[in-house]
Amino acid sequence: MSDTTPPQDFAATVAQLETIVERLESGELSLEDALTAFEQGVRLTRDAQQRLDRAELKVRALSEDPDGKLEVAPFAGAPDAGNDSEETPPW
Repeated sequence: MSDTTPPQDFAATVAQLETIVERLESGELSLEDALTAFEQGVRLTRDAQQRLDRAELKVRALSEDPDGKLEVAPFAGAPDAGNDSEETPPW
């Protein structure tokens, strides 16, 4: 994988971003190397955000009822399953 090609996997993108942040925080990079690492981090961050946006759209599409309203249901085995209050999603 080259520096310009984002990883195929979201977790790999996050791991690569963490590595870049550690390198930048170390303070051992030259200005040129720090700028290159920063640019790569920005590209990876944009890629990760696009992946998250696409995932959110898929979840919304799968969660909408025929009228376009979101169907909210607790996950099976959720710790507050006995709670009668219904949580409202952030959107």
